[in-house]
Amino acid sequence: MGNHLDRITHLSYSELPTGDPSGLEKEELRVGVAYFFSDEEEEVDIIFVDDAGGGGGGHTKDSSQEVSELEYSAFCSQECIFSKLRENQDLNVYSAKTLLSMCKPGDLVELVSTSQAPHWAVYELNDQVIHLHEGEIRKDSLTEIGRGRHGRIVNSRYRFRPLPSDLVLQNAAGHLGLHSGDICWTSSENFAAWCRFGKREFKAGGEAHSAEQRYFLKVHLGAGTRSGHAHTLVFRSLEDMIRERRRVDASGILKELSLGVNGGKE
Repeated sequence: MGNHLDRITHLSYSELPTGDPSGLEKEELRVGVAYFFSDEEEEVDIIFVDDAGGGGGGHTKDSSQEVSELEYSAFCSQECIFSKLRENQDLNVYSAKTLLSMCKPGDLVELVSTSQAPHWAVYELNDQVIHLHEGEIRKDSLTEIGRGRHGRIVNSRYRFRPLPSDLVLQNAAGHLGLHSGDICWTSSENFAAWCRFGKREFKAGGEAHSAEQRYFLKVHLGAGTRSGHAHTLVFRSLEDMIRERRRVDASGILKELSLGVNGGKE
């Protein structure tokens, strides 16, 4: 844990956005980041197991489940472009069977599991999803890849204007069968989000770096409590920001900071 914290540098940014998508202002600790992500994206494994076998905590009920996870909001300049806050979103997760009854063509689906980065996919029709997995754009059954884990629909996670559902599906299906050498997305999330929003910033190297443009990721610690604080991380591109957020989700590096904010109580 200490090695990771040593690489966090305290910086001061006059342009750092203070607006919160919930409309509430909270006292925060501002932290700059000196790029401590890995060059290789750790993509989650698709787990093909029986529901009783577990792999996502052993939940087998069709009712929603509340999971303990970090909450985020992200800004480009002063504009909020990403929000994952329980106070204004339903962050509950559902079994694959229940999730299937909720999905519509073109929806973005997020599958979550303990100590792994979330896996994203584009829902097509009749239980089929298109997703990036192990260096390949492929089509699989949602109920098959969802066994042993829970999921949710995340269409509103990014604040960009979505494409019509038929174009979302066209983007996804048009890349089926591509393998590592031809793929320009570094994670399942980047691919699924690109399909829905069509923004080149989701592609690897798709964004021109400039000194003026910065991305700010606010990691909300103790969110939903009176002692809630936030750490702000700074990135040069949307791709970098997504990579680091997914790494934090998978590794839980900020868990110690969260416990410190909440007085050591979970």
